[in-house]
Amino acid sequence: MSSPADGARPRPQLMNDQMRNRLIESRLTPNAISLTGLVLCLAAAVLVWQEMWILGGVAFIVGSVCDTLDGRYSRMSGKGTPFGAFLDSTLDRIEEGIMLAAIGVYFASEANELAVFGVVTAAVASLMVSYTRARAEALGVECKVGFGNRAARVAILSAGILLFGIGVDEALEVAVYVLAVLGTITFLQRIFHVRGQLNRPVTDEAV
Repeated sequence: MSSPADGARPRPQLMNDQMRNRLIESRLTPNAISLTGLVLCLAAAVLVWQEMWILGGVAFIVGSVCDTLDGRYSRMSGKGTPFGAFLDSTLDRIEEGIMLAAIGVYFASEANELAVFGVVTAAVASLMVSYTRARAEALGVECKVGFGNRAARVAILSAGILLFGIGVDEALEVAVYVLAVLGTITFLQRIFHVRGQLNRPVTDEAV
């Protein structure tokens, strides 16, 4: 028999709680979710390389969703470890990089040098967005400023791939340029943010 507290909950919330509890009690680990995301994103890169844009876009989206779930599942289940957090961040960089590499190969085959340059710039900017945050946090400064975080980058790249797959010819190239500009602006924002935080005068706390 359900407890009064359970009966008072909305049915969708109760079902979510039950699913969450079953996941926590299972042998599923955050690292397994991270590795699943990696496999899907590698498959997405191969599909894009073969110019199977729709399938590649869908695989990239699902793989990226896994990357967002592993952190939440880690906190929710209590199964997270410091190595798991390190692995998650490392795999995120690999997944985004391999997808941009596949897109770069496509543009190179089309002799579109400007788009190839855009892909390289987007890849470097993406790495710098993550690196500046990691270095800032190592110095004790929280650094999440800017709009070019991973979620935004995944959304832009996924939209570009899918729209290109259904015949919007300029969509992929535009997505790459947007990523390059947005990433560059974001890592510069983070540099100035960290500089400002580290240069703030230290005030003595009241005794």
